[in-house]
Amino acid sequence: MGKGRFEVRAGVRDWVIAVGVAAALLVTGLSEQHSATGLALLGYALLAAGGLALAAGRRAPVAVLVVTGLCAVGYQAAGFDVAAVAFLFAVYAAMRAGHRIITVAVSVAVLAALPVAALASGPHDTAEAFAQARGALEIAWLIAAGAAGEALRQAERRADEAERTREETARRRADDERLRIARELHDSLTHQISVIKVQAEVAVHVARKRGEQVPEALLAIQQAGREATRELRATLEALRDDDTAPPRGLDHVPELVEGARSIGLDATLTIEGQRQDVPVTVGRTVYRIVQESLTNVSRHADARTASVRIDCRPDSLAVRIDDDGKATPDPAPVPGVGLLGMRERVTALGGRLRAEPRSEGGFTVQAELPLERAS
Repeated sequence: MGKGRFEVRAGVRDWVIAVGVAAALLVTGLSEQHSATGLALLGYALLAAGGLALAAGRRAPVAVLVVTGLCAVGYQAAGFDVAAVAFLFAVYAAMRAGHRIITVAVSVAVLAALPVAALASGPHDTAEAFAQARGALEIAWLIAAGAAGEALRQAERRADEAERTREETARRRADDERLRIARELHDSLTHQISVIKVQAEVAVHVARKRGEQVPEALLAIQQAGREATRELRATLEALRDDDTAPPRGLDHVPELVEGARSIGLDATLTIEGQRQDVPVTVGRTVYRIVQESLTNVSRHADARTASVRIDCRPDSLAVRIDDDGKATPDPAPVPGVGLLGMRERVTALGGRLRAEPRSEGGFTVQAELPLERAS
């Protein structure tokens, strides 16, 4: 929406400039008190057309450059000794857009055509014609307009490059920090959790082999060790999941649903709309939302069914995961790390997330992600 407002303001500004230049040219032309002949009317029309053409300078700078140049030559030939102000604006716009060679070529052609047009406008000698042409388009003005456009183009290019460099530096630092955290977690926790898990499983195996009753606490330690191993592995994979690895997105959501079915959950998936128009960042976020939601359903919800619905709209993508678990509206659950992570991912893309128990029982997670901001 911000980009749309910017384009509207820029368009209004272009029209204000165009109307102002056209009005200035017409006032200057009217001050010369031409007789109301067909040639004079054509000159007035060319003055107005040259100014109003500037409204399209942002979208078609080369076309506006040619049109304003032809108008300047045309009203000079019609006998109007009016400066080619609109052409100078067009030169500035074309140079700012990066069309340097064609701008120089058109400018040389206009400079050459103006004395000819002055000669055609009336009984002038060659010196008077060149003087009138020089008054209509001073070479110094032309160079100044072109230099200003080129200087602004270079400044904008440097600003864009600096912004891109800052973003790349920040992304690289974030990737390095993420990998450092992954290494720290791997080095500090993986070994200890593996020892706990192996020792607990050995103890359970020995107790069963001897025919002894396995203590509930030992079984709980065994199960907790397995869960901690899976959680740590998933965390390390998430931390190491950067842009250099194949991103997980919408095409991988069916794998999540199949995985949920393999553990006994009756999970369904519905995807509507055009998936090829979804940005990678949005697809990755949807994958993580579905992954976290189905993980919570299988571990904590005591649910029998779960449904995943993804709706790819022209300007946004909506995802909804519902289950029939034991969650109830009262009391409201305290958000865990998984839900907080989901909310952070959605908020970073400018979207909205709603995660709460359903009135009919069970839990729902709904997210809406804009596509324009993420593209």
